[in-house]
Parts: sequence; C-alpha cells; structure tokens
Amino acid sequence: MTLADKINEGIKEAMKAKDSDRLRALRGIKSAFLLLQTAEGASTITEDSYIKALQKLAKQRKDSIEIYEQQGREDLANTEKSELKFIEQYLPAQMGEEEIRAIIKNIVSDLGISGPAAMGKVMPEAMKALGGKADGKLISQIVKESL
Repeated sequence: MTLADKINEGIKEAMKAKDSDRLRALRGIKSAFLLLQTAEGASTITEDSYIKALQKLAKQRKDSIEIYEQQGREDLANTEKSELKFIEQYLPAQMGEEEIRAIIKNIVSDLGISGPAAMGKVMPEAMKALGGKADGKLISQIVKESL
C-alpha cells in the first residue's frame, strides 16, 4: 500500500469517526500530493517524493507554530500542532542526535576536510545520507559544530 493510499484510507476512517482535526490534516496532505502529481514534469511519483512533500508540510507547520507563539496566538499554534502530530505519523522515524553526530563525523573524516569553509562540501553529503531521517536544521547545526 502506497503512502497516498494510506492517506486516503486515513481520510475515510477520520470521516467515519468524525475526527475533524485528523480529517483537516489528512486533507491537507492529500492536497499536497495532488499538487505534486499534477505539477509540470511529474511523470512518475515515487514514495520518496511523497515523503519529501510530507517533510515540507511538517516544516511549514513547525515554522508556523514558532511564529504564532511569538505573536501570542496560542489558538492558531494549537491548530498547527494538531496538524503536525498527524503529519508526523506518516513520516519515517527520525534519527536521534547521537546517531546523526556519528554519521556526520564519518562524512567529515571520509572527506578529510575541516573548518567552516568546508560546510558547503559536507552539507550535500550529509543531506544525501540523512535526508528524510533527520531535521535539516539539526543536521546543519551538528555539521557546524563538527567543523
């Protein structure tokens, strides 16, 4: 069963259970998937494409939560938190900070470089190795600390 199929099943279940929060979040995901499928040049959509779309939605929610909390809008922040919770259920499990540090340390040693100027060489390799399994901000922070 593909991720898109799981989302469709989740929508049906949320409608039957009358769970409006879950339904709103899943409809947002389905909308993002439909946009992905109808985009120009989108001939075949892979599971990886769906996961990247989910990650983008999760990042948008996190950014919105941060802004709403700064503005003192707890009502809107709570809505975004609720949607984020449902989006994260469909994302792959995130790696722990120690695992990320070990992988980045290996990448830096394999490349044999150091210093802040090497960040541009390390980040693409780190994102390739950790993409989808860790937050980009955390990866960037750990790479900065490693160099």
